[in-house]
Amino acid sequence: MRASCKLAAQVLQHAGSLVRPGVTTDEIDAAVHAMVIAAGAYPSPLNYGKFPKSVCTSVNECLCHGIPDSRPLKDGDIINIDVTVYLNGYHGDTSAMFYICGPDVPVRKIGEAVQEVAKRHKFQVSKDFIGHGVGKVFHARPHVQHVRNLDMDKMQLNSTFTIEPILVEGSPKMVEWKDNWTVVTADGGLAAQMEHTLLITPNGAEVLTVT
Repeated sequence: MRASCKLAAQVLQHAGSLVRPGVTTDEIDAAVHAMVIAAGAYPSPLNYGKFPKSVCTSVNECLCHGIPDSRPLKDGDIINIDVTVYLNGYHGDTSAMFYICGPDVPVRKIGEAVQEVAKRHKFQVSKDFIGHGVGKVFHARPHVQHVRNLDMDKMQLNSTFTIEPILVEGSPKMVEWKDNWTVVTADGGLAAQMEHTLLITPNGAEVLTVT
């Protein structure tokens, strides 16, 4: 299981690196298929229940099990890439969401994408904490809100910033402890946060914080 899951993670990372405006999910599928076969494994989705491709690519409103096709991805799209590989008698299965963006795309599109995915899974998004520009300065512009907003800033070529949404089970209201740092949900609901730093390139967004 460790070997198959490790390969699945490596394939997913490679597939995610291909996500940019103009790339088709068919092209991502072909790359996934080639990498899996080269590793001596088999793409589990292929011909499973007559599924015709080697990876699931669910774009925008597609909940899951999207079949790769010839439609080019465009700025503002979101895509879930779901990779499963069969190696040495075991299936390794993993997926991740990716946001298609590039220079001059409004920063607010990130908040729209985050809130849409959270709503789909019946979670709330905290409005109190945001992503931010980062580099030589710890916190800078742009200010990346994780909910729908009217921010007019656009992503700039070679800019780096974080995306770090906090999803909560119940109310997004928060309470700050007297230590002036610790923040908890007001209703005691569970909260989960994830964070990555992105670089905006001519070909789209590059996630810098992956190994």
